[in-house]
Amino acid sequence: MDFFATAARGTEPALRDELRELGLRGVRADRGGVHFRGEMLDGARACLESRIAVRVLLRLCEGEARDGEELYALARSIEWTRWLSPRHTLAVSAVSRASALAHTLFIAQKTKDAIVDRIRDERGARPDVDREDADVRVFVHLAKDHAAIWLDLAGESLHLRGYRTKIREAPLKETLAAAMLRISGWDRRLPLLDPMCGAGTIAIEAWLWAHDVAPGLSRARFGFERWASHDEPLARALAQLREGARGRMKKEGPRVLGSDVDVRAIEAARANARAAGAHVDFRTLPLADVRPLSPPGFVVTNPPYDERLAADEAFYRDMADALRGLRRHDVAILAGTPAIERAMRMRWTSSTPLWNGKIECRLLRYAMP
Repeated sequence: MDFFATAARGTEPALRDELRELGLRGVRADRGGVHFRGEMLDGARACLESRIAVRVLLRLCEGEARDGEELYALARSIEWTRWLSPRHTLAVSAVSRASALAHTLFIAQKTKDAIVDRIRDERGARPDVDREDADVRVFVHLAKDHAAIWLDLAGESLHLRGYRTKIREAPLKETLAAAMLRISGWDRRLPLLDPMCGAGTIAIEAWLWAHDVAPGLSRARFGFERWASHDEPLARALAQLREGARGRMKKEGPRVLGSDVDVRAIEAARANARAAGAHVDFRTLPLADVRPLSPPGFVVTNPPYDERLAADEAFYRDMADALRGLRRHDVAILAGTPAIERAMRMRWTSSTPLWNGKIECRLLRYAMP
């Protein structure tokens, strides 16, 4: 089976390294995600254990789709009753790039028609569409008139860990926070601080990673567990995967701290940490009052930027002064504006392009002297 784990733009190399560490085969980074090969249980393991993947897709087929008829024929050629029956619900989504078929709603509708027509011909009834909570989610990717049709294993975005009960303005997705931590070079042994923590996502993801808590353990079930193909042997194997992940959880780990000047943000961060079972030390603290960790460790943070979280040059200068005072620390800053790099007034050790949603950012790494 061929799988594709999607990722936020810029995080593909981090996801590639993570999937290789998980022991998956045929791992290869590509635009928008990472390819890998394996059995159904390998795809399930990626859903359960990947911190950076946004979705895990199973490829069903691919071929030319220069018009609606070609797309319909391609989609109808798939043996859909392997995954859904008239009792299941269905949802189809699509993207298109540089193709004659550019209207994604038309692409999704044509694919859906092919699926339900084949099932009705074989079973005498057709499945219903449920865009909100479908049993089976189909994804169509069309590029230069070449279509690939995929099934979404998780059923929803894997960034939805389930612990963010309190959300502040412009929240950072859990998957991007996890990628930032990996790219920062944090070794999961030294203490870690986020001094502008907001609702606490970076710090919580750090604690969970340090304690080897698989992100998928919080899910009641994945999308593929609702498919017609999910049989008893696979269910038993998945239960063993979950049990093995629980057995690897660590009781000890480094100190993880988060601070913010906003009292309500700290209240939200503490609530989220409780929901995640993460023992993070959150404190209400102005940035100027942040003190070095002992021993010196890592700082990973996402400061305010863009119109949603306005910050001016004076704020960035004060931030830079506070961070430069953390001597012998490694600092990683998600910079959504060049003003942050200018304010730091020192050379970074690495600068990695990352996209926070539609905002082009740089993860700037500094080694404080």
